[in-house]
Amino acid sequence: MNETVVLKKEDIDRIMRETGERICRETARIEELAIVGIQTRGVELAGRIRKVIEEKSSTPVKSGILDITFYRDDLATRGMLPVIKETRIEFNISKMTIVLVDDVIFTGRTTKAALETLMSFGRPRAIKLFALIDRGNRELPIQPDYCGHRVETGIQDKVKVLLQPIDGVEDAVIHVRP
Repeated sequence: MNETVVLKKEDIDRIMRETGERICRETARIEELAIVGIQTRGVELAGRIRKVIEEKSSTPVKSGILDITFYRDDLATRGMLPVIKETRIEFNISKMTIVLVDDVIFTGRTTKAALETLMSFGRPRAIKLFALIDRGNRELPIQPDYCGHRVETGIQDKVKVLLQPIDGVEDAVIHVRP
C-alpha cells in the first residue's frame, strides 16, 4: 500500500478557518443559518466551522447532527449490519440556510442520503454542502459549495480523514492507494 499525507493539522485548521469566514461573509442573516454535520467526522468538522462563524459574527449558530444510515441506497449490498448513530435536529429548519458538513465527498450517495434525511425535518430555504476532501468519481450530480481540498483518486483508493477527538491521533488526511 502506498500512503500519501494530503493535509496536515495546520492545513485542516486553515481550511476550517477560511471556510467559516467565507460562510460568514456570504450569509446575510447568521441567525437564519445552521450547521449540520453528517456522522461521524462531519459532526466534528461542523463544530469547528460553527465556532469560527460564531467568533466572527458574535452570533450563536444553530447546529445539528445527521445519521444517514436508514436513507442509504446501498444498505442491502454493504454486507454488514449498519451501526445506528445519533440524529439530532432541535430547531425548525424551515426558512433556514443549512450548511451540511461531511469529511469526504466521493460518489455523492452519502450526500443524497443526507439531503433525504434532512428534508424529513422540513423544507429549508437553502442547503449548502461543505466537504473537507473532494475525491471525485461522482455517480450522482452533486458538488460541494465549499470544498477544502480536491484529490484525484482511483475507485479502489481510500481517503482517510483522521481527527484527534475521534481517532486519538493528530489531524491529517491520508490518500491510500492499493
